[in-house]
Amino acid sequence: MAADEPLKINNSVAIPRAELEVRASRSSGPGGQHVNTSSTRVDVTWTVRTSTALTEAQRERALKMLAPRLSADGSMRVVASDTRSQKQNRELAEQRLAEAVRRALMVPKKRKATRPTRSSVEKRLEGKKHSSDKKRARRRPTED
Repeated sequence: MAADEPLKINNSVAIPRAELEVRASRSSGPGGQHVNTSSTRVDVTWTVRTSTALTEAQRERALKMLAPRLSADGSMRVVASDTRSQKQNRELAEQRLAEAVRRALMVPKKRKATRPTRSSVEKRLEGKKHSSDKKRARRRPTED
């Protein structure tokens, strides 16, 4: 990915790279001397509230759906330290950010109410009648 190319979220949304704050730091965990000397862990921060990439409706939806992942100022932080390469970790963090935003912006389809078919209604009623008959047969006979 080019440095000036925006981060593509979906067909209508792309985050300009200028809005992404990228920081590299030392990764934790095993790795010996390499991990002690290399800044391979990458933090990518994007502020949803001030982003120009979103329309007002998209911003409201993103703020609502991403609320648990947002800081007080409305920014989202994604961290990657999976590989020993800073470049690969940056790409991973950006992919994770894009995927989270893509999911947040996805509007679920409205459910269309459908009527049960005649045969399914009949089958259900037949099953209820069968259960009723079975339980009636278990009762003690009454003296009339």
